[in-house]
Amino acid sequence: MLRKAQLKAEKEIIQRVQLFGSVMCQRVNIRAMTQLCALLFVPICQAFLPNFWSRVLTLSWDSSTHQYMTEQAILNITIETLSTIMEQAQGGDKEELHTGLGRGFWHAVGEVASANAAMDFLSSTRSDPIYHFDSERVEGATEMLRDFWRQTLLLTKSKEYQGARRSLGQLFHSLQDFYSHSNWVEMGKRDIYLHLLHPEESAVPVASEDIPTCAACYRFSCYNNLLEEMIRGEAEPRLTTGYFSDFPAKPAGKCSHGGILDSSRHHGAEGGINKDSTSPLFSPHHYLHKEAAHLAATATLRVLQDLREEVGPKSFLSLFSVQQPPALVFVMDTTGSMFEEITAARLRAFSIIQARERSRRTSLPGTFILVPFHDPDFGPVKETDNPDEFMQYMENLMALSGGDEPEMCLSALQLALTHSPPLSEVFVFTDASPKDHHLQSAVQSLILEKQIKVNFLLTEDPSLTSRGRLWRKRRGSLSPDRFSLYSSLSSVSGGMTIFTTNKDIHKVSAIVEDTTTSSKVTLLHVESEMDSFNSFQVDGAVENVKLHITGQIKHCELISPSGSRQFLPGSDGPLAELYSSQGLSRICLLPPLETGVWQLAMRAIGPVTFNVQGDSSLDFLYYFAKEANETHPGLRKVEGSPIAGTAVFLVVSVTGLSPNEDTLFSHVTLLGPNGESLRKVLLNSSSSYWSEEELVGHMDSVPRMPFSLRLTGKDGRGNLLERVSSELIQPTHVQIQVHSAPHLLPGHSSTVMFEIFNHGPNRHFIPSAEDDHGYLSHTEQLRNKLFIPERSSVKREIELYTPHNAETKRSITLTLTVHAEDSPDSNYAVVYMTVIPKERDTSPPACSALRMESACPAVCSQGSWKVSLMARDRGHSGLASVQLAQGGGILTLSQVTSERNRNHSPLHEETTGVSHLKFNKSQPFETGPKSQRRIQLVNGEAPIQISEWSEGKPIMMFYSSGCCAPQAELVLWDRAGNMRHCHLIASQQRALREKNNAHSERSQPLLVLILYPHLILSILHMLQLL
Repeated sequence: MLRKAQLKAEKEIIQRVQLFGSVMCQRVNIRAMTQLCALLFVPICQAFLPNFWSRVLTLSWDSSTHQYMTEQAILNITIETLSTIMEQAQGGDKEELHTGLGRGFWHAVGEVASANAAMDFLSSTRSDPIYHFDSERVEGATEMLRDFWRQTLLLTKSKEYQGARRSLGQLFHSLQDFYSHSNWVEMGKRDIYLHLLHPEESAVPVASEDIPTCAACYRFSCYNNLLEEMIRGEAEPRLTTGYFSDFPAKPAGKCSHGGILDSSRHHGAEGGINKDSTSPLFSPHHYLHKEAAHLAATATLRVLQDLREEVGPKSFLSLFSVQQPPALVFVMDTTGSMFEEITAARLRAFSIIQARERSRRTSLPGTFILVPFHDPDFGPVKETDNPDEFMQYMENLMALSGGDEPEMCLSALQLALTHSPPLSEVFVFTDASPKDHHLQSAVQSLILEKQIKVNFLLTEDPSLTSRGRLWRKRRGSLSPDRFSLYSSLSSVSGGMTIFTTNKDIHKVSAIVEDTTTSSKVTLLHVESEMDSFNSFQVDGAVENVKLHITGQIKHCELISPSGSRQFLPGSDGPLAELYSSQGLSRICLLPPLETGVWQLAMRAIGPVTFNVQGDSSLDFLYYFAKEANETHPGLRKVEGSPIAGTAVFLVVSVTGLSPNEDTLFSHVTLLGPNGESLRKVLLNSSSSYWSEEELVGHMDSVPRMPFSLRLTGKDGRGNLLERVSSELIQPTHVQIQVHSAPHLLPGHSSTVMFEIFNHGPNRHFIPSAEDDHGYLSHTEQLRNKLFIPERSSVKREIELYTPHNAETKRSITLTLTVHAEDSPDSNYAVVYMTVIPKERDTSPPACSALRMESACPAVCSQGSWKVSLMARDRGHSGLASVQLAQGGGILTLSQVTSERNRNHSPLHEETTGVSHLKFNKSQPFETGPKSQRRIQLVNGEAPIQISEWSEGKPIMMFYSSGCCAPQAELVLWDRAGNMRHCHLIASQQRALREKNNAHSERSQPLLVLILYPHLILSILHMLQLL
């Protein structure tokens, strides 16, 4: 009865907050909705809060988050490194340090922070205690932490910076969790635990599973609930960490993680010890949050300092793309007719390199990439950060023989995109159509994933065309739309397709220099048919504004903000200079540059693309996100394209702002392909004390047509500011969710598991996959047509084989795509994997609970309990054998089938994040129709060998038992001999162990009376700020 009263009281708190929130959400505007309605489903908190939005969800405005600690540490070490370099060089303007870090820097920092937060959202990591220092898994978590460090170091030294950033973010998450989830702070420690990443440092003993660590606590705030020997032991206190949820089972007397939705807190010892936030609802040791956060931040800084010392300042700055000039990326057709194009590209590259040498704005030269192609060959990729070496690559290019098109253009472009840094601009020089049409989806996916602009410079002779010594018919006899694929890709990327001639290619190639000499921002990007009237905003933070117009212009009129006019083409006037060539017009606005709204009226023959760029440090980054309502509060980034018709959050980060600038950005406008306004998304104020540097808007429904974004705001003097992100976002009704992305080992096969969700009507879909190293196996089976009913999903897997001689320390990019057979709907997922050196496997297997049904009645013979688990090997040996060592039930093993067509299960609900779907929970333990994939075990049988049967892949385990046998123990072995014990306990058995006393019943109603008004006042205070 006492336990029921406690649960009822806690449930009443949540229901009252949710009811109050639902009423208030109907009365406030959209900006309030984005912050308040998130409270309607209060989720579980299992780590330092993931990101800024978590503070809103938990009503703990002053909590430190994983995101904040990570971003601040990287920023501080970067500024420190740059300051030291500037002092040594005795030059530079320190005031430009913040504003001059570059958009690439903030994108890189975002990648680290996103990888950190994803540990709380991904189904493969969020509930696994080894990633979070939970459930007394200190030794395993420490080894995992050191693995992340080795991977980060290895990838950074190999210049695989994207992979290094992801590994670093994962490292930060586990490291920061240690100080929140363990009793390190309660021991009175004021320094970081060096042994975690430095094995030579002294270690603190760890409490074993049979040692009690906590006393019962029946309040939200738990003071002094750690046993004395865990804090001030007679010899030396022992490390302990709290258990979370129902798996792994918490032994009696152990500490829980704690928090209002942690089910393990009801099992002795009750309560919890986490310091994740300042909210007592989520963190029983909330009063020590500041101390834990300080140590976590200090440890994060120490990792970055160690990393800088290991790789050197130059590689450290390159890792975070600090002050990096734009990458120079050429994809070059080398067939016989390309002599003029190769010469033009060579001259432009030389000019750009000379200009960078003269400016010396940064000690980093940037990235240079060259990918040649013809038919049937393409590549290899020539990548360097040495300008002289790149020029040698360009000098070695030769126009070879070849007399027919098409060519392997998309294969070369795919390689270039894979190797290019995010936010790059790629230039493709060719006069031939693509032979490899099948790569269009993979290429478009990489463009959208990395936000890379692609420009095609296409040359053609209007009469005869020669390629080497062979002459062929006029291009008019070939397909008139053979270049349409290029136009489609450039349009999606926000780039341009320019049709010109060999005669004019040198003039047209000036666009390369225009867009890669400094940090560019886009002020306008539209595509239109024939006549058009466009306007764009120029502000005081923009210099060197250039207009690029593709197509055939008959006449245009340029109008300045003050009303001055200039007609083009014609003689140069007071406003601009026109540089006209076949296929491209370049208009350069003349200084002094007027601020305000500029207008351009234009008449053209056929379609035109109109692009306006300028030099400025002020720009923005963005992503779409869904509320995470599984085990951690926060916003989870939407991978791939957003789902049309669903509600999402739009998260915007403004870059290049000075800390002293009083700038306010109010909204984002969604723009259609022709520049038309679709809708406005209001943003919360950048001065909001819970949102740090990020702005958040809420979209009730994602449009069904492609769109781009325009950010609008005002500076401190009230002047209008506008920036455009020109890539076209492609809403869809299909989604790909990747469940596992393993490391690759030479000589081994690896499996990537993913799921395809259909958010539209019943349809057939065609999946496909491409990787940049040719490691995929049996791709023809993947391309089989799939039928997926409405609001259902299909699980698939794909295998990669890494050759014995594969180069280690390299990243492999796998691009998964899916297309609807009868509609344009498509989506993608890009998976990054690393080939790591093969070392001795010392990691034991892991078993993770997916679902438990264990509400046993008081009379044990009247009930049963069930658990579903997934077993996998953490190392590279593979599972070898399994045994049911204890328990009176039946253990069923099942292979993870690659094709499962069913309504979304509870597991799927965790991964999709689409709130409007209805999920079928009637068959949580269904495994698939193939009986030969099942093995059953009972207690007393010898371990069964599963090496060949499991095929080196994870397996599903389903245990069911009567309640009179409330405990079970499974034992797993891998092929290297590593062993793991997995303990299962029914909930009623735990309840019998609990010791209830009177003060729990008396204190709980008092807590309700105290906390409920506090929550209401917090919500009302928030509403007053909106």
